[in-house]
Amino acid sequence: MLSVTEAEFDCPTAYLNTATHGLLPARAARVLTQAVTEMSSGRMDMNRWFQRIEAARSSYARIAGVPPGRVATGTSVAVHVGLVAGSLPAGATVLVAENDFASVVNPFVTRGGLRLRTVPLERLAESVDADTDLVAVSAVQSLDGRIADLDGLAAAACTHGCRTLVDATQSAGWLPLDHGRFDYTVCGTYKWLLCPRGVSFLTVPEDGGGLRALHAGWASGEEPWESTYGPVREPARSARRFDEPAPFLPYLAAAESLALVEEAGPAAIGAHDRALADRFRSGLTSLGLSFVPAEGAIVSLPGIGETGAKLAARAGAEVSVRAGNLRAAFHLYNTADEVDRLLDALSALPSDG
Repeated sequence: MLSVTEAEFDCPTAYLNTATHGLLPARAARVLTQAVTEMSSGRMDMNRWFQRIEAARSSYARIAGVPPGRVATGTSVAVHVGLVAGSLPAGATVLVAENDFASVVNPFVTRGGLRLRTVPLERLAESVDADTDLVAVSAVQSLDGRIADLDGLAAAACTHGCRTLVDATQSAGWLPLDHGRFDYTVCGTYKWLLCPRGVSFLTVPEDGGGLRALHAGWASGEEPWESTYGPVREPARSARRFDEPAPFLPYLAAAESLALVEEAGPAAIGAHDRALADRFRSGLTSLGLSFVPAEGAIVSLPGIGETGAKLAARAGAEVSVRAGNLRAAFHLYNTADEVDRLLDALSALPSDG
């Protein structure tokens, strides 16, 4: 466990399931408790709460490496991707990776009138051509932890003049990434950024990247409190014009969680997470168990999902099962002892050899 987090987490299990949902830090839980008390007793300070939403936006912007004016708030990746899909011209061609997370792919399907091309993740960059209008991909695959070739993708998109959309939900917080290299990035923050569900961010180019503010309300006005009735006279000049109205409770907690990630530092978190994942992969090799080749914080073992998860649970370790694979995820609150506990549990499995 990183020292900066020692006072923030007190989980009774070996929680190796951040790829499903991260743990909430103590500081975020305290803020939520206080806000619920204020709501139930009629002591809401909405001006202060809106300031905390802006603090969350700014904190995320620093993690993403872009100015706050390029960050829009929202509640889910699917809504952000739907905004991008809804802004594409009819007949546009969208390139995606096989078996990518549904929230990255399905909004382009349900939009209708678009051409969807699907290729293996390893061939994504080489499949960009002159007919491609947008490439959408997760930086890290939810299913098995594989990391996309984002350098190759950025270069191919530049060569062929297409736009890019990168989902950082399974990477932001441990895999440093310059979001400014891509037209759009989206991120659900309830995993590696340790926020509650209901907090998601969208980054856009300075000029808005051709997006239409399809769900613009009063909060997306340049002067929100002067935009509460009738048509909004002036949309926000920043990415805030693409905001969904932010729900108070998740965003109040998010401001605290994102501050913690900043304090620990994504680079240091990434080094810690990768070291634990490498320890796990090395142990699996010693046990004769196979895993999907990847270099990040997620390790996926094909074909042993339910059996492996039961063994892990008996040993007090929390993992997940995806498409029949056992998936373990290692984050800043995990320790080498927890890795070894999971390896001991999985030693009961027959080896692949």
